[in-house]
Amino acid sequence: MLRVGLTGGIGTGKSTVGKMFAALGCKVLDADAITHELFAPGQSVNREVAAAFGPQVVAADGGIDRKALAEIVFSDPALRHKLNSIVHPAIRRRQAEFLNSVAAADPDAIAMVEAALMVEVGTYKNYDKLIVVTCDPQIQRARIRERSALSDEEIEARIASQMPLEEKVRYADYVIDNSGDLDATRLQVERIFRELRTG
Repeated sequence: MLRVGLTGGIGTGKSTVGKMFAALGCKVLDADAITHELFAPGQSVNREVAAAFGPQVVAADGGIDRKALAEIVFSDPALRHKLNSIVHPAIRRRQAEFLNSVAAADPDAIAMVEAALMVEVGTYKNYDKLIVVTCDPQIQRARIRERSALSDEEIEARIASQMPLEEKVRYADYVIDNSGDLDATRLQVERIFRELRTG
């Protein structure tokens, strides 16, 4: 089985690229979806985050209010580190379970894990190949603005909390430039998929 990491900056289109690879037959796990699960009521990570950051990060349904939590951690590197120390070990366990289950079901599969901080936390080393999704900085900011109610200052804080894209690209086996339209991105995905299949 081929293990592939998929990463990139916030707003670059990692999830869109992940869906394109899934449509081609790759088994894709989205780390953001895992975080949603871990933050749900009754999960141990939910309890740990609530205990660490207080009742203001707990939503009415008992889940973690990601927006409230983000407002706290993105302006304070120490608190962001505290959050990551709670969440990342659980995410890594889920990723390992996913990779093991795919390997058991289909030894010839391409298993792909999509995660924003793969290079920052060093988990990119767990993969045979690393794909980094990039896009033009203006487009990146426009996409974040479109999908969220973040202020320009909040957008800059989110981008600054991640490794610069030009630095992340240095770790990549493949780079997908998602600045253009979906067809242009899909062509790059298809080319890389063929190389992963034959390589």
